[in-house]
Amino acid sequence: MPEVDASFLALPRRELAEAALRRARDLGAEFAEFRLERIRSESISLRDGVLESARDDEDLGLAVRVIHDGTWGFAAGVALTTDEAIRVAEQAVNLAQVSRPINSERIELADEPVYDAVTWVSAYDVDPQSVPRADKVALLTDYSHRLLSAAGVDHVTASVATVHECKYYANSKGTSYTQQRVRIGPEIQAVAVDAETGRFDSMASCAPPAGRGWEYLTGTGWDWDEELAAIPGWLAEKMAAPSVEPGRYDLVVDPTNLWLTIHESIGHATELDRALGYEANYAGTSFATLDKLGTLQYGSPVMHVTGDRVADHGLSTVGYDDEGVAGQQWDLVKDGVLVGYQVDRRMAKVNEDVLGTPRSNGCAYADSAGHIPIQRMANVSLQPAENGPSTEELISRVRNGIYIVGDKSWSIDMQRYNFQFTGQRFYKITDGKLDGQLRDVAYQATTTEFWGSMEAVGGPQTYVLGGALNCGKAQPAQSGAVTHGCPSALFRGVNILNTTQEAGR
Repeated sequence: MPEVDASFLALPRRELAEAALRRARDLGAEFAEFRLERIRSESISLRDGVLESARDDEDLGLAVRVIHDGTWGFAAGVALTTDEAIRVAEQAVNLAQVSRPINSERIELADEPVYDAVTWVSAYDVDPQSVPRADKVALLTDYSHRLLSAAGVDHVTASVATVHECKYYANSKGTSYTQQRVRIGPEIQAVAVDAETGRFDSMASCAPPAGRGWEYLTGTGWDWDEELAAIPGWLAEKMAAPSVEPGRYDLVVDPTNLWLTIHESIGHATELDRALGYEANYAGTSFATLDKLGTLQYGSPVMHVTGDRVADHGLSTVGYDDEGVAGQQWDLVKDGVLVGYQVDRRMAKVNEDVLGTPRSNGCAYADSAGHIPIQRMANVSLQPAENGPSTEELISRVRNGIYIVGDKSWSIDMQRYNFQFTGQRFYKITDGKLDGQLRDVAYQATTTEFWGSMEAVGGPQTYVLGGALNCGKAQPAQSGAVTHGCPSALFRGVNILNTTQEAGR
């Protein structure tokens, strides 16, 4: 396991926490928690093999959240002194006092064991911040030139974003932890332009962001040599491909595409704050309301979806969340039925009779010290079938269908119910075999219709972790990194749209 960065450990985290928590208790807070966070991020972007931008950011600050007279109070600051920690604690208590007259629900938290002075570091080999920028630019330049040297590729964009997150948390019940996470998000895309018609198209790498270090860009966890060699051919075939005939098709959906459908139609829909109506103003609610727990037929019987905060290299993987809850795994959909939600400590306590458990599953997170923790998405993953089929075997079961690889655009309504998704590559399936690429494909359904049409899921050998670094939620807006694992899967009779026709062209 890598060690926590020494410069973060040198900060007076324990002294600041002790001063803030003592002051909150002295002012009558029933519960108080302290966070010291440092988030270092870097982004590098190239266009056609030439450096376009490079940026470093650091966000460093402290935060105090309290429950005073049954009401939340929160405040944050940037000066790392005990005087500032005390001031922030006083402000948090004051805000709770001011808010008390309009608070209609007394805040209580689900119990959680005490974790005393524990340390957790995510799984990676090479800290991206230890790699010289010149080496990073050189690698992206090499990858760009490989694509630019291929026939039919006119432009290439290449970028990488890295995040190094250090956190110290302590609460008035005795829990304290130091935690460090690293994540990385590469993007490489080739563009072809038809000079005669002006038509253009693109083909991007399917490499997802990951909870890994710089080793990810040099071949650990993804075969860049193989993919970069294949992208020009895929792009040329896509440029020459016929436009799809709209209608009903059987689909085999690759995990490089299916992860995004999971994120939008399951991940967000099973966030309990949405199901309870708390996110209505900004990003929608959920059709999967709490009264449907245990009865909603979310999908077919082969559908088993879990939430977790523990998967190796998951973007939502933590040792402990921002309420001091240890990472864990649980069921969201079992045998096609909705059986669970993603919850924080307050929602767990209020709804424990309905949820059937008195404990949070560790889904509280703030994207910086300047923001209050909110209920945030875990790693939400569709589980493979033990000894299940390969992707090729799933394709062999289809007479007239489409195999979909890679994500692209998406659209879904505010209740996470009606949607349509596109992708990077679409292959016609004829009598169980791939029969060339198609263009202009989007699949459209309701959430329960789509997952209800899932006939089979692939085995563990088809399972891939996808995800995104920039899932948005809350007001003020917060950005979260999320991972969704899934196997290849077979769906029957899904409605396919021709996107060019739908656009009126």
